[in-house]
Amino acid sequence: MELNLRPREECKFDAASLGEIMLRLDPGEGRIRTARSFRAWEGGGEYNVIRGLHKCFGMNTAVITAFADNEVGKLMKDFIEQGGVNTDLIYWKKTDGIGRICRNGINFTERGFGIRGAVGCSDRANTAISQATPEDFDFDYIFGKLGVRWLHTGGIYAALSEQSCETVIAACKTAKKYGTVISYDLNYRPSMWSAIGGLEKAREVNREVAKYVDVMIGNEEDFTACLGFEIEGNDANLKELNIEGYKKMIGKAAETYPNFKVVATTLRTVKTATVNDWKAICWSDGEIYQSKEYNGLEIMDRVGGGDSFASGLVYGLMTTGDAEKAVNYGAAHGALAMTTPGDTSMASVNEVEAIMGGAGARVKR
Repeated sequence: MELNLRPREECKFDAASLGEIMLRLDPGEGRIRTARSFRAWEGGGEYNVIRGLHKCFGMNTAVITAFADNEVGKLMKDFIEQGGVNTDLIYWKKTDGIGRICRNGINFTERGFGIRGAVGCSDRANTAISQATPEDFDFDYIFGKLGVRWLHTGGIYAALSEQSCETVIAACKTAKKYGTVISYDLNYRPSMWSAIGGLEKAREVNREVAKYVDVMIGNEEDFTACLGFEIEGNDANLKELNIEGYKKMIGKAAETYPNFKVVATTLRTVKTATVNDWKAICWSDGEIYQSKEYNGLEIMDRVGGGDSFASGLVYGLMTTGDAEKAVNYGAAHGALAMTTPGDTSMASVNEVEAIMGGAGARVKR
């Protein structure tokens, strides 16, 4: 596998993400519908990956996003800076006093417990980043003059609006022009695509983006909905995943898009909201690699587990070039991220590597 990463000395940033970052309001062990207080975090599908690359793995990272220029936007910037991610590439959009022009997104999330699943309730229409166009970002400056070794973006951002569809494609084209490696998480959400053309639009956009992607990430539903690949012999209710069928589907995707250097996915079996079986697989150079299995994984907060998988995968690919090691970095990092609250990882690279090596949960003194 050859990703042809740009030399580090040529680039200001190891990696950057393009996507929406929302204010997450978390009722803790309680429920959204009865809460009287919430804990505030920041989070977003694309951002969580890039934050993990910095906070856990020590890489120099930045966010490409937009906020309404108000107090909530400034709060979000402060959260991002606390995570050590560069905020210089944020586009600040003027707004009025009540958000008619644009606003910042809010995501209410309750964690779930036992037989009660996690619940998310987003309030994200007309956000600054959903309205941002390619002209709001100088992609030639970002990827050309500054230099970015790796760009991560995804289908959640692409689904926000017609403008975000255009912006993600423009960013990928420009990044590719300057030799930036691109990873993309399909992250299909039917409800988000419904307002801008539904499944047909999702396939149109994601098939265009796929032409520029080096590392494609997604689950079975993502590949089926966004790219039109069907898995053979799978249980209709997805209760039992046909791994061999899954592998064939990934191989077919790689044949269709010869630019894919790596195709990866997490495999999750939900037993309860707080106990899952968890592992991942990765295709590269015609070979399939499977991570260590984390069966009976006890979960505190599952939101962001897939993003932390992507973060560990990217780190492994960037530093080792070994797909088997990378998928194990991803699976271990995702598993650890789900043991702490919030969207983002609180793990360290030493913890990730210890879990990869079989370390247990004995107290450390």
